[in-house]
Amino acid sequence: MMNYSSGAPHPDTGEGEPPAVRAQDLTVVRGPRTVLCGLDFTVPRGQVTGLLGPSGCGKSTLMRAIVGTQAKVTGTLDVLGLPAGHPTLRTRIGYVTQAPSVYDDLTVRQNLDYFAAVLDPGRAAADRRRDNVTRAIADVDLTTHADALAGNLSGGQRNRVSLAVALLGTPELLVLDEPTVGLDPVLRRDLWQLFHALAADRGASLLISSHVMDEAERCHRLLLMREGEILADDTPDALRTGTGSDTVEAAFLHLVDAAAAASRTKETSR
Repeated sequence: MMNYSSGAPHPDTGEGEPPAVRAQDLTVVRGPRTVLCGLDFTVPRGQVTGLLGPSGCGKSTLMRAIVGTQAKVTGTLDVLGLPAGHPTLRTRIGYVTQAPSVYDDLTVRQNLDYFAAVLDPGRAAADRRRDNVTRAIADVDLTTHADALAGNLSGGQRNRVSLAVALLGTPELLVLDEPTVGLDPVLRRDLWQLFHALAADRGASLLISSHVMDEAERCHRLLLMREGEILADDTPDALRTGTGSDTVEAAFLHLVDAAAAASRTKETSR
């Protein structure tokens, strides 16, 4: 595996806290295929980390491993200082899959009420709605659509309902699998502003996957993936500087070409 780093230290997690995610030799095998190949990386706290790479490179598998829903995971994977999948992480992590995870026959508010009750069953419904549901709906700018059926919303709006569900309970870590795919530029901009506000104002850690390279420029730190491997783990500025590139996309292509050349050299020397 070619794992590029500029040598710049990872940001301090503060007060001795472990990083949001730490992986060592993380491997996932599905049938005859090794989907993730011995990954080593960290996701710092309180920042927006982008997970960038082409479709099919293993991004979704990695995210499922982090939230504890992926089978046949080996190696070390700690999340918020605990093993991935630990029961106490359930309310500390928000997860948004690529497909909207909402009930079409319920309104936006009813969806949020339902999931809030699942997350905090012992709390009075009025308290959940006041403290969590109303705030989450406002966070994703769906207040005017709160009483609309989810099935009648546009695709982008339904994606935002899924994001609102993930924001219930003010999670410490948000894992978002291509949350902006198919959205118009204005909505994409607004969501990225929200992501940065969550990190800056609430101290949340965000891991956001995308195959759109221009979104890399919006992240504090980047994990660049290809074919189940981490090609780079660094800041956008460091990646551009270290590869002599003008953009993160050009830096990524430089690293892909270097990895392919190294692989050919290895095969020839056998």
